[in-house]
Amino acid sequence: MQEFTGVWVRDPRIQKEDFWHAYMDYEICIHTNSLAFTKKSSCVRRRYSEFVWLRKKLQENAQLILQLPKLPPRNPFFSLNNARLIGTRMQGLRTFLEVVVISPVFLSDSCLHLFLQSQLSVKKMEACAEGRSRYTVSEAVLSYGSGIKRFDSDSEENLEEEDDIHNESE
Repeated sequence: MQEFTGVWVRDPRIQKEDFWHAYMDYEICIHTNSLAFTKKSSCVRRRYSEFVWLRKKLQENAQLILQLPKLPPRNPFFSLNNARLIGTRMQGLRTFLEVVVISPVFLSDSCLHLFLQSQLSVKKMEACAEGRSRYTVSEAVLSYGSGIKRFDSDSEENLEEEDDIHNESE
């Protein structure tokens, strides 16, 4: 059977941090039969700055073996209410991910799997990928990367508490 990995970037949402600060995040869904992925289907929410982080990590970890595709440019005039700009950005993010998920070099990177299949923050993804957390990459993916549990924060809170306890004991 031929291996496939479908990637969707959809459902842009404005997230308000406070009265003055807001950002857009997107639902990132994958469906695959690839053995490289722990879960065959998952959906997570990510913002543009997390894509920037992922691209930087993949480039560092690939050690210039491969050239990564570019992300859509950061636009200082990006409007959270401009449907055309949002659509263009979502297409650019999807194109980036479609190229990345077919590369064996990038598929071997833990940061990619945590980005696509866990709801961990950038800080927690880095700690997990570097072995500085109480859970493995697979455990993080299995705990968070479910379309069913994507709105359930209890499991992430439990892992955060475990991390806090682990960090205090070091």
